[in-house]
Amino acid sequence: MATIVLCTINARYIHASLGLRWLSANLGELQADTELLEFTLDDQAADMAEAILRHRPRIVGLGVYIWNALHIQRLLVLLKQLQPRLVVVLGGPEVSHLPMRVDFSQADYLIQGEGEQCFARLCGDILQGRRPGQRLWAAPPPELDSLVLPYHLYTDTDIAHRLIYVEASRGCPFTCEFCLSSLDKRVRSFAPDHFLAALEELWQRGARTFKFVDRSFNISERSTLAILDFFLSKEPPFHAHFEVVPDHFSPAIKERLRHFPPATLQLEIGIQTLQPEVAAAIGRNLHLDKIRDNLHFLATETCAHLHLDLIIGLPGEALTSFAANLNQLMELCQGEIQLGILKKLSGTAINRHDEQHGMLYSIVPPYELLQNKLISFARMQELKRMARYWDLVYNSGNFRSTVSLLWPDNDVFHGFFAFSNWLFAQTQATWKIALPRLAELLYRYLVHEKGYAPADIANHLAQDILTVKGRVLPPAIREQVTIMPEQQHDLSRSLTRRQDRHGPGR
Repeated sequence: MATIVLCTINARYIHASLGLRWLSANLGELQADTELLEFTLDDQAADMAEAILRHRPRIVGLGVYIWNALHIQRLLVLLKQLQPRLVVVLGGPEVSHLPMRVDFSQADYLIQGEGEQCFARLCGDILQGRRPGQRLWAAPPPELDSLVLPYHLYTDTDIAHRLIYVEASRGCPFTCEFCLSSLDKRVRSFAPDHFLAALEELWQRGARTFKFVDRSFNISERSTLAILDFFLSKEPPFHAHFEVVPDHFSPAIKERLRHFPPATLQLEIGIQTLQPEVAAAIGRNLHLDKIRDNLHFLATETCAHLHLDLIIGLPGEALTSFAANLNQLMELCQGEIQLGILKKLSGTAINRHDEQHGMLYSIVPPYELLQNKLISFARMQELKRMARYWDLVYNSGNFRSTVSLLWPDNDVFHGFFAFSNWLFAQTQATWKIALPRLAELLYRYLVHEKGYAPADIANHLAQDILTVKGRVLPPAIREQVTIMPEQQHDLSRSLTRRQDRHGPGR
């Protein structure tokens, strides 16, 4: 039995909920009677309700996010149907801001904001028989030094099999109108010594995969250097993921980044747009010269894996403008590029552009843009499919040698966009396309639509696919292979020379 059950629905098993662990760690004496349960989007509401009610709790706290809001709603309805007297408390981003576009009316209480201390007080009142009449609780940001760090609540199984989420700070100093982090403009940092001690404890327990949830990790040089030095003092293998601001790399931070070995560092960089007028309209600072210099530095002088974000559909951003963004970013570095559709999150100021730019969003999560004055609904659908195929073909890294043949003239956007539309016409699907099937489709497109020689494309695909043990080529491609992967070190260069002389092969 557990008096309190804390629960959320993660996108995947590998994602361990840091929010639930913060709540549990700060429950004081109630923590001993608290159970933490995590599910995934694949779990059924009845199975989740069964697991929760098995503990016979008096209070259930549910963490609500954009990816799980509809699943939480179904679970909430079922819990209240089965146990009407059960007290259900909701918290998280999807209930922290108005308007609420998912019906959570059956919840007893909603906590808005950073809920560690507020949730503890509410639970104490309920369990002592003082049932508050106030349903909506606005939680003020706590003093971070007053919080109990939650990292001891990661189990040995978590450490062995899941991402370990940590945070060195909260808040963001920037004012980007599409982002919830812009609402908390004061960056608050956890005491460095205390935080680093917790990191060391996780390390000693075997943790090697750390994902920092700080929105602007490199904004404070002192804190950034201390954390980078922590990891540089360790022996690989390990993996650290940071979300960084693209124009805030001091010489000291750059020097540290140079020393990270391969496969140990990932940097997530929110570019969003490279158009100054678009950025200015949404309150985003854009120092293009610094961004270009820093991306060049990261791409050429570090071993960091770069994950760059671009947004489709920003107010005033035409398709030609977005195409220029993608082309420029591909020239600056060859990292992973996430193509995201603009979302209208409750609480943000992005809605002020709705009338002027004809912004129309889905009313259900994840509240993505459907159309605006510059991009029609039909074109937006094509762009959403392109974003999905971009993940499958480019970001996956499965076709490193072959993918650039889709844009021989370096117009990345139009080259890939044409392939994306062709691919959807062939499959009528954006999900569950197996790697051999995708390789076969890529082969057909490059040979039959773009006019490349079959052997050239087969050789490129062999280089991409057969270098990973256990993979096989589809028979139609395997029959055309003339150069084995170990012989292909000059393949791309030779094909480029042939195109320069004759154009694509026939």
